[in-house]
Order: sequence, then C-alpha cells, then structure tokens
Amino acid sequence: MKITHATVKPCIQGLADPQWKFARAQVPRLEGAVLELQDEDGHTGLGYVHAIPAISTHGAGALAALEFLAPRLIGRRADDIAAVMEEIDATLAFNPTVKAGIDMALHDLLARRLGVPVHVLLGGKLRDGVLLSRILPIKAPDDMALLAARLAGEGYRQLKLKLAGDTATDIERIAAVRAAVGPDVVLTLDPNQSYHAKQLIGAFSKMERYDIALIEQPVPAADIAGLALLTRTLPVAIEADESAQSVRDVFRLVSERVVDVINLKVTNLGGLRHFMEAVRICEAGQVACRLGAAFGPALMQAMSLQAACIPKTLPYACELSEHLHLQDDPFTPLPVQAGRLSLPDGPGCGVGYQG
Repeated sequence: MKITHATVKPCIQGLADPQWKFARAQVPRLEGAVLELQDEDGHTGLGYVHAIPAISTHGAGALAALEFLAPRLIGRRADDIAAVMEEIDATLAFNPTVKAGIDMALHDLLARRLGVPVHVLLGGKLRDGVLLSRILPIKAPDDMALLAARLAGEGYRQLKLKLAGDTATDIERIAAVRAAVGPDVVLTLDPNQSYHAKQLIGAFSKMERYDIALIEQPVPAADIAGLALLTRTLPVAIEADESAQSVRDVFRLVSERVVDVINLKVTNLGGLRHFMEAVRICEAGQVACRLGAAFGPALMQAMSLQAACIPKTLPYACELSEHLHLQDDPFTPLPVQAGRLSLPDGPGCGVGYQG
C-alpha cells in the first residue's frame, strides 16, 4: 500500500479564446501541473495544481513547490491521507493550490485502490450530478450577448457575467445579455473585487431590473465590512469568493453572517479535506455554498464534481464546465449534457490521464 513513485509533469493549456479576460487579468493560457502517484501494487492517483498568477500562483512557482513536496510522499501509506497532509501543511507555508493537488492525488489513489469513487471517501454522495453555470468573460456588450445566446442554446440555464467596475458599461453588458437570453436564464454577476460597496449599491438600482440572482465578490477581498453592508442592504444574494481563501476565512464569514453564499473551491482551500470542513461550517451556520470555477483540465472538474455531490443543498448552479474552452486537455473527456454534469462511472475521480 506504500507510495513508490511521485511524478510531476507540467500541464500547459491554451484557451480557445486567448482574449479571455476578467477584472484582474487576461488569461491566454494556463500553466498548471499534474501529480501522478503510484503505489507498490501499481495503482495510480492523479492531482492537478491550479496556477494563474492573478488568482493562485505562477506556473514555475507551482512546479517548484510540487517538486519540493513530492519526495515526502514516497514510502507513505496510501490510506494515511490525514497524517500526510498535516505534514505537508507544516513543511511549506501557504501554497494551498499545490497542497490541493497533493490532496487530490492521495484521495484518487486510495479510492482507486478500494475500487470506489472519491466521494465515498468524503462521506458519500447526496446527488448524482450538478447543474452548470457558464462564465461570460469581459467583452463589449454585444459580444457578451452573442456568447450568452450560444451558451443558452446549448442548454445552460445559468450564466455568470464578469464585470469590470465601470458602472455604465457593466449595465450595458447586463442589459444586452438579458435581452439575448430572455427571462428564463438565471444571471449572476462577478465583478472580481472591482466595485466598492456604495458604488454597487447605487449601480444595483439600475441592474436589478434585469433580474439578477446573485453577485459574487463585488468588493476587495479584505473589505469584510463592505461585503456585510451589501448583504444587509441589497435584495440580492451576496457571495464571497476571494474573501474565502481558507477554512478560517469561511468560519469568519459564516459566524459573522457577512454573506449569503460562499464560493468554495477545492484549490483555494488546499484540498478535499479542508473543503469538507468548510462545507460543514456553512451547513452549521445555514449559509449557502457553491462550487465556483477553478480553471483547469477535466481532472480538476472531475475532482470538484466529486466534492459538489456532498453538500446537503446547492441552491445555485456550479461552474465545473470551464474545461470545455481549454485546449490540449491531457485527461479523458468529462462530457456535459444539457447544462448538467453527471458523476462518471468507475473508481477514483472518474477520469484517466492521457498525457
């Protein structure tokens, strides 16, 4: 049952749209990494390290951290996940996305050894799949409307608009998208910290006519008071994303009832173990949770899907189909049907490595 090999490989993927942009950066490609573990009986486990400089870490930094930590996995038991991850947490400060990749690989390895899906190790599924939301990157209003109409035509019933903090143009974007998709598609907004609280309060009086279901992280991550003000003031769900970078962050957001919803990401939280801690905190405090986008190949989405089938309730669609606009995916496909992603058959995370 001991781990005998830990192989680190770069995973570089271009975007089908090299002009893909959100408020903090343009993302022409991803420079992540894959960790492949093998035990003495020939079972393998896969993990993905998410690397976008404006969000998590730089690709070279991710590779360096992973190559530093990977040798510590050799000789460890595949079923010793908690002890191994405690040691990894103590060995290198920060780097949650790198630790998340290791955590994923360990869970995948053990699940494949046992012949069960990863969700069984997390307590078992409460659903067989999730509804999906697709993201509209920042573009001219007409261009965003065209993309929205195409995605709605493919069966997606929830769309998220990236906004830039320019109130007038952002309202034009929302208006154009709503006109393109009609009244039945759920719209959410993600300014990625580009507004301040009172600016958004003023802007929302012009946005709300377009039937907005949720606004994700409109103010800077450190502005907890601003998030709380928006939650108390606006008649729309306010969600934390960049403000929820650790289990401790989630505890504060829930215990102080700062937001209505928390965007939980396996990558940001440092792995599936911490993800489950965050889910239980949200459930205990009756704050909704959702799985937002962690860009990456099919493996990243498959692992997030295993986690997404655990929470008791998911009132909003999850963003686990962004792998569809990435190129050169080294993993077996994770198909989306009519705006829904279903758990794949088979043990582990459900996808294989072809790289």
